[in-house]
Formats: sequence, C-alpha cells, structure tokens
Amino acid sequence: MADKTILIVDDEAPIRDMLRIALEMADYACLEAADAQQAHSLIVDQKPDLILLDWMLPSTSGIELARRLKRDDFTAAIPIIMLTAKGEEDNKVQGLEVGADDYITKPFSPRELVARLKAVLRRSEPTNLNEPIQVDGLRLNPISHRVTINETPVQIGPTEYRLLEFFLTHQERVYSRSQLLDHVWGGNVYVEERTVDVHIRRLRKALALDGHDRLVQTVRGAGYRFSNKTVENL
Repeated sequence: MADKTILIVDDEAPIRDMLRIALEMADYACLEAADAQQAHSLIVDQKPDLILLDWMLPSTSGIELARRLKRDDFTAAIPIIMLTAKGEEDNKVQGLEVGADDYITKPFSPRELVARLKAVLRRSEPTNLNEPIQVDGLRLNPISHRVTINETPVQIGPTEYRLLEFFLTHQERVYSRSQLLDHVWGGNVYVEERTVDVHIRRLRKALALDGHDRLVQTVRGAGYRFSNKTVENL
C-alpha cells in the first residue's frame, strides 16, 4: 500500500499528527490540509487515493466539501471517509447521502481507522473482470470502469459501482443487507445495515435513465435482488 496517498483534512494539528503517524506506520503516504480551500487545492494538484475529511471545518464545512467533490467529474471517484464527533444517525446518513464512502465517529482507535480505510480502498479499486456485462441496454465495462445506459454515460460513485457489479454478476437472487455488506463492503468492515439502503437509493437514482432503476428490486422482508423480470413481491 506504499503507493497509496491519503489526504487528511482537519483543522486541529494534533489530530492531523495522530492520523499521519498511524497511517505512515501502515505504510501510507500522507498529505495534510487545515481547511476546505487548502484541501481542494491539494486534491486538484495531487489527486490523493482517499480523503479523511473532518465534518467541522472553518468557513466551508467538510460535508459541503464532500458534496462539491462528488459533483465534480474530476474528483467524484475519490473515496471519502468522514471523521467527526457527530454520532447521531441523521448525521451519518447525511454524510453518506452526499457521497461519503464511510463514516467514523470520534474517538476511534488507529487500528479501526486503518482497517476501514483499507476496506474503502479495496472497494474502490477496479475489478479483475475484463468482459463488459450488459442487461437491457445497461452496460458495465470493468476495464474502463464506466457504466452506460443505451450508450449514454452514467455518473456513478465507487461504492455504487461495486454494488452494481455485484448485482450484475449475481442476478435473480435475493440478498439481505448483511449479505450485501459482506460481499460488497467486506466482512471486516464496521458499517451499519442502513448504509445499504442509502447506497441502493443512490444506485437507483443513477440508473433512472429509461427506467433502468426497475432492475434493482426490493423484496419485502428479505432484501434486494437484481432482475429484468417483472417484480412479483414488493
């Protein structure tokens, strides 16, 4: 992992120092920023592999920076882990809905941080599959890491991409939230099951063109499945 660069965005120098030491011990290179403006400049210039982003920043908040990054095609694919003292569920969901890939509430152990960071990086890496997968005009190309619907490009985040890829390679079977967490997020990741619902909504929104969101089906009381057949038991 020595070739991976992590950007630490926090206005408190002692916290940045603690994070940098933990990450350097795990063989990551680190960049540091004390506010959103400095962070954005580093992101554009250095293109880090992942961003550790504090919620509470001076001037522009971390949540607003995350929203801005996810709207920009140049930075949308960079994974973001939110770091914050805000532990309420609504804050977690808000962080996930603007595009964060994970959410860690302070205080946390360096060991937990590194484990979750590795999991997010692993999820965001391209898959080993080479052949494009296509269903009813929806096409996923693992080599270019792009998704199209009837040849129209689809804007999709890294976690939604992994979720779609899993669904496309495991069609017509119902998966519970916990099973999706294990297969898509990884078995050692500390993520709440409600996170799955957030990313399912984002995936459906991305696939809304020509009604392709219908392919991601809710099976009441059981979970989700990917199917191009008529929904029978919503």
